[in-house]
Amino acid sequence: MGGDVIIDGTLYSNVGVRYKGYSSYSSSRDKNPFNIDLNYALPDQNHQGIQKIKLSNVIQDPSFVREVLSYEIARKYMPSSKANYANVFVNDTLIGVYTNVQPVDGDFLQSHFYSSENTFVKCNPETVDLNGGNANLSNAPGTNLYDYESLYDMKSSGDYDWTNLYGLIDVLNEDIGSVESLLNVDRTLWMHALNYVLINFDSYVGYAQNYYLYQDNNLQFQPILWDMNMSFASYRLSDDSDNWDGFTIEEAKTIDPLQHFNSFSVHARPLLRNLFENDTYRRMYLAHIKTIVEENLVNQDYYTRAAYMQSIVDASVYNDSNKFYGYDDFVTNLDTTVNDLVDYPGIKDLMEGRSTYLMNYPGMDDAPELTNIIENSPSDQSHEDLWISVKVNSSLPTSVYFAFRETNTDLFQVVSMFDDGAHGDGSVNDSVYGVYFSDPSPYLQYYIYAENDSAGMFAPRRAAYEFYELKLRKTTRDITINEVMLENQVVEDDFDEQDPWLELFVQGSSKLNLADLQISVNQESPWTLTNRVVSENEYYTIWLDEQSTQGSNHAPFYIAIGDTVYLRNSDGTVIDSTIVLSYDGVTSFARYPNGTGDFKELLPTHNKENIDATQALFTNTIFVYPNPASDEVTVRLNSNKATLSILALEGKVVLLGYDLQEGANIIDTSQFAQGVYLLRVSEENQEAIIRLVIN
Repeated sequence: MGGDVIIDGTLYSNVGVRYKGYSSYSSSRDKNPFNIDLNYALPDQNHQGIQKIKLSNVIQDPSFVREVLSYEIARKYMPSSKANYANVFVNDTLIGVYTNVQPVDGDFLQSHFYSSENTFVKCNPETVDLNGGNANLSNAPGTNLYDYESLYDMKSSGDYDWTNLYGLIDVLNEDIGSVESLLNVDRTLWMHALNYVLINFDSYVGYAQNYYLYQDNNLQFQPILWDMNMSFASYRLSDDSDNWDGFTIEEAKTIDPLQHFNSFSVHARPLLRNLFENDTYRRMYLAHIKTIVEENLVNQDYYTRAAYMQSIVDASVYNDSNKFYGYDDFVTNLDTTVNDLVDYPGIKDLMEGRSTYLMNYPGMDDAPELTNIIENSPSDQSHEDLWISVKVNSSLPTSVYFAFRETNTDLFQVVSMFDDGAHGDGSVNDSVYGVYFSDPSPYLQYYIYAENDSAGMFAPRRAAYEFYELKLRKTTRDITINEVMLENQVVEDDFDEQDPWLELFVQGSSKLNLADLQISVNQESPWTLTNRVVSENEYYTIWLDEQSTQGSNHAPFYIAIGDTVYLRNSDGTVIDSTIVLSYDGVTSFARYPNGTGDFKELLPTHNKENIDATQALFTNTIFVYPNPASDEVTVRLNSNKATLSILALEGKVVLLGYDLQEGANIIDTSQFAQGVYLLRVSEENQEAIIRLVIN
């Protein structure tokens, strides 16, 4: 139904409101969950960028912190929803305290994966089968795509969405060695690690539901957590393995995080079992578990954050007359079990037991220690060489891997690091491992992973969601000022304005992020470019119009004749510069050859390769364009006086003694026969001839 919503005093009209929830809604309850579409009637209506608001009624959590706390922990390690609290009123009547979770929608996808139009599926069946596989990514339904439609909720509408999903299912079940081509395995391992540490089994673990998959532009499916309101063992109906018929609070503390590898699966769990068959994936998974436990449980951070969250909503929970548990239950459930139709474990009691069990789990000890990471580029002005080394402390034989990419949208490439004395790693067998790049990109994102037969370890610990960044100084080998036009009469910006512009050209062998580059005029304060990735052999326009409110590629200054424009690194070192010259609004000041040559007066080639100077430049004072021509040709004279004659190749005079004026002279060639002519210009004591082609 339609209605109005007020959020923190701001009115939003004509929104869509409906109830949501499979088990949390009941017509007999006063406090039901809501799904609010702010853009129901007004497509662009939003609150702080959010268009859909999902309000949960906290029916399975006396503590009121399970959902918000779980998402906060998850956001440290993988893209996950934001979550907070809301006092909800209906027709000015307080209904109670709700949790408010960011929807996994197009805005979420765009923010985390830089696209939103690809295959996107919510992995929830139409009806949960308590004795079935549900959305488990098994290929049991067969090869008919229609047989999967009741198991998954396809959110996208592309022609090949179901084919793409089945492609992942097929590879996951039949060709696990190729799975990284279609699945972000590391992020999947993080999802499993979070579910097992936080006992969030109303997920892929229990009934194989409550998660999303989105296929990014690299064709990799990205897993996304969803519906974490029953984490911290609020849900204990099944683990689909040893405890298939349910488990107690005490059993929850010691559930094996590798039970779908060490034991059995009641229904197929290929996203667990098939990945865990790989020794490296298994060690990576346990390394992620150790990181989560140490960063949240061992140090009691989860408890500190939970207590803080309770303090925020304490008064509101007290005043919530429709809450499903008493206020005393809210206060005590952070530490001790609340007994109801379902026993809700005390979060502290549960996590202390879980932490102790997991920290003593096989594979937590004897992991390699990664320290003293050194980046060494002896010639950082030209970054022709790069060595990166790491000290690895391990009592067991160890393999060390270096993963790197150039931008956030790239896949990480993985190469081995060596302790052989030949990769900037010191001496042979000194436990220092190195990797060498002969011509590295000036910007790298990277992490390091090391493993022995016992365990694995990442640096940084939250890789690959977090990573190290290496920024070398960019040079003209990477990017140049390629073209400048002051009196622009040939191209318009997005606001239909013909403002001055400057064109950058990325000419290195890799993509380039412009985020740490600066533009300045003369010796004035530099202007820093924003995050923008430009591929090799591509162009980027900056409008020099003193209108920075028009976009991130509009500089906050003008340029004038004789100004010097500088392109700099963030440390102030100059990459490239040029003095700005002006002509008559039809020519630009550009490099020829493109990207590398000297600046010359040329025909404007906005966001294109600069054309051969001989096609347009006649002499230092005479400019002819276009050439070839058809109906007319322009001869621009930079001097005061000259005469023009045009002859056919056989010597016939077509045009004789035409007086050229300073500036642009348009010559009508519409009556010329197709062919090659000689254009002769005489000025004072010199004469110049150019071949002119008439199409």
